Amino acid sequence: MFRTDGSPIRTALVDDERALTNLIRMALRDEGWGIDAAHEAAEFDDLVAQLRSVLRRSAHPTPARGEALTVGDLVLDDASRTVTRAGTSISLTSTEFELLHYLMRHPRRAVSRKEILDRVWNYDFGGRTGIVDLYVSYLRKKVDAGRTPMIHTVRGVGYLLRSAD
Repeated sequence: MFRTDGSPIRTALVDDERALTNLIRMALRDEGWGIDAAHEAAEFDDLVAQLRSVLRRSAHPTPARGEALTVGDLVLDDASRTVTRAGTSISLTSTEFELLHYLMRHPRRAVSRKEILDRVWNYDFGGRTGIVDLYVSYLRKKVDAGRTPMIHTVRGVGYLLRSAD
């Protein structure tokens, strides 16, 4: 069987649900769908539940890139990639900027480390979330330095950004 451009159509016959689930999971992970690879060899129903979760998350509109985000006296201007707190400029690395951008899009909401990994790094660290903790510590040193803290740890969950007021 061939496509209209003449290239062959490749097919695979899989009669094992577990193998099919793993194939679909790998394909979706490779396409950046945010599917958890740690649940490899899980049931097909679990994969469907993960897909529903991804689709639910993607259905929530977020502010368009290029707009300025403000939480209290913290301002992030996406267009110029600048950050200020109380009028003082804060220099951030690209990763720190993306992490702060994600936290500012979800103010006053506890965001899990896994969610941050999925959305900021878009890379599978195999469940190891220490990189998130490391970058949050960098961000705290810059954003909260000598001021009332805005970035808070939520035990057992992750992090929360809220106004210092």
